[in-house]
Amino acid sequence: MADQVEQVVPLQDAIAEADAEAIGAAIEHLAEREELEEMLETLSVSERRQLHEVLGDEGLGELLEEIDPANAAAVLDVLPVADAADVLEQMSPDDAADVFAELETATAGEILTAMEPAEADELRELLAYPPDTAGGRMTPAFVSVSPNLNIEEAVGALQQISEEAETIYYVYVTDSADRLLGVLSLRDLVFSPPGTPISEITVPNVISVLDTADQEEAARLLMEEELLALPVVSADGRILGIITADDVDEIIEQETTEDIERLGGSLPLDEPYLRASSWLLVRKRVFWLLILFVAGGYTASVLSAFQDDLDRVVELAFFIPLLIGIGGNVGSQVTTTLVRAMGVGEVSLRDIGRVVRKETQTAVILALILAAAGFARAAFLGVGYDIAVVVAVTAGVIVLWAAFIAAMLPLVLRQLKADPAVVSAPLITTLVDGTGLLIYLSIARYILDAI
Repeated sequence: MADQVEQVVPLQDAIAEADAEAIGAAIEHLAEREELEEMLETLSVSERRQLHEVLGDEGLGELLEEIDPANAAAVLDVLPVADAADVLEQMSPDDAADVFAELETATAGEILTAMEPAEADELRELLAYPPDTAGGRMTPAFVSVSPNLNIEEAVGALQQISEEAETIYYVYVTDSADRLLGVLSLRDLVFSPPGTPISEITVPNVISVLDTADQEEAARLLMEEELLALPVVSADGRILGIITADDVDEIIEQETTEDIERLGGSLPLDEPYLRASSWLLVRKRVFWLLILFVAGGYTASVLSAFQDDLDRVVELAFFIPLLIGIGGNVGSQVTTTLVRAMGVGEVSLRDIGRVVRKETQTAVILALILAAAGFARAAFLGVGYDIAVVVAVTAGVIVLWAAFIAAMLPLVLRQLKADPAVVSAPLITTLVDGTGLLIYLSIARYILDAI
């Protein structure tokens, strides 16, 4: 007998029937987050309100935590203020803050007023941090105990607050001023003899991150130390919240997206691409285009300075696109690889010597290969032995030069507290184009005059 294929009711139909189970099945059927977001965008105002009525505050809150904050805000925006406030109160504080930041100012103010005072104050504290910092990413829903308690007292305290915590894999030990003293695990609580003071099983010197640190630093530290949660502390050592392991994927995705956009010569978008206006895209791209336009003028200056040589040996012009293209491609490859390695914490400034040696060794081999290819290409075109030698030597030198520049700049910029992704592929290409052309024509003048 053939297996029966379960029929999934479309989300709109499930909403119309007020069938919570069917709604859950329809949402689960949309495997990708983008599919779910597209489906929610097609819902009418009445359907979105009906979705809330069926799922309730907690159910809708869980759903909104799974989608982009801007799309989640669009769903909340059509709900009555009191209902939107109730939904936000059911969400994790860090997710609620992300969604709240996407709401219109007037609507956000009304919702904040309608929330419970404690929940509203918690949200305000999170919103005070820039969204790309550890403080902006943390959740204040953690558990802590006093070092003066014993095992039984600590367990009793945890039972009372466990439902409000993001995770209780770690229990933090704090003093009366909330300064972080140490950490203990549930295993220690369970297997330690009754009556044991908490101070005896506390592990001091907890790995933590400052609330002002970049979110990428926090994610990297959490991954490197293989932690389930990372405490976020103030400058005076007070624990303010935690960043959990499930936040890492989102942080890495966001940082990787920003790096890719910068590598392409564009400032990162602050909202989903399809929601961005053409004017926003212009503002994000025009700065780098103007910078590259000005930098590209250097190429024209080089050509003008060597105009007599080009007039004398017209064949030199044939290979300009080939040679400057080689430099740009090599530079882009090195930059992309290095920025990624820096992003995941594999490389730092202290490794600059190793990086330069590795890229130099690689570039030498590539230079020999491309020099041979350049000589063969020139010989095939029949431009003469002297021009072929110029092309071959230039190809090798440009490869070495491009690799060196592309290996150094990202590390230097990181040391200067600049985002290494700013060393974008277009910038590297433009820089190497101008200098590569200068190298080519200088080598040509030297070799041809010698011959």
